[in-house]
Amino acid sequence: MKTNASLLMFWDYDTQWGGDRSRTPGGPKDWGHLEFGNTDRLLELHAEYGVPATFAVVGAAALPGERPYHDPAQVRRIHASGHEVASHSFRHEWLPGLDHAGLVETLRASKDALEQCIGAPVNSFVPPYNQPFDYPEGMAISIAERREAGRHRTGLGDLCAALKETGYAFCRVSYRTVAEKIWEIVSRKQKDAPASIEVIRGIRCTRMNAPGGFNAQAHRVLDLCALTGGIVVVGGHPHSLHAGNTQDERMLVPFLAHARDLHKQGMLRLLLPRDIITEGS
Repeated sequence: MKTNASLLMFWDYDTQWGGDRSRTPGGPKDWGHLEFGNTDRLLELHAEYGVPATFAVVGAAALPGERPYHDPAQVRRIHASGHEVASHSFRHEWLPGLDHAGLVETLRASKDALEQCIGAPVNSFVPPYNQPFDYPEGMAISIAERREAGRHRTGLGDLCAALKETGYAFCRVSYRTVAEKIWEIVSRKQKDAPASIEVIRGIRCTRMNAPGGFNAQAHRVLDLCALTGGIVVVGGHPHSLHAGNTQDERMLVPFLAHARDLHKQGMLRLLLPRDIITEGS
């Protein structure tokens, strides 16, 4: 049975670089040390259920140094386990606040550090905080980004152009159109819908279409795509694996089992961004 349904699964591997730059209330967080043991557990779980994932790694984490900021050996284990290593910027920068020179610098530094670490090309990118959201060509406007970042801000089109310039080919994106935002406000929920591949400034992109984690909505989108086709784009953070939220292992395991079963039934392909890049070349 040939299927048009696909799953793309991501883990945003921030280490303490992400904790130091947390934009949630309360300022910097100290969860960086949780990344490492939880990632070892994730590698076990993904091997058990046969579901590959993309680990979006902060480039500085791949440099020599000590935890909670660095662990190049673990980054190499992720790669050796068959998962894809993507870039997550160099030090988990907030991209909307960067000008072009700063953006190119973090993209190049991260790509170089990761490629030197794993000895393989890194062609995929996941922006920290899932931003920028501002993408006027796609009818998506982020007033908050425009206000906070100023006139030299990086929008999604700018990011994709810089990704193309620095040798990337894929990006996970999360913008929402004005119409989608209005629908969510009126309905008070996020719409269940398959994602697709779109090309922005020469970069192949897929939009997140499930909230962070593996809750009931993530299962609904998975089932919907298995029936109708399209892409399911889900993800979480290793440091949240035992946090009691939607990214917790207790919610992850049923999702992995469900994805495995759909795959065995021929209803779901298990993809990595590199597969999308190859299919599009």
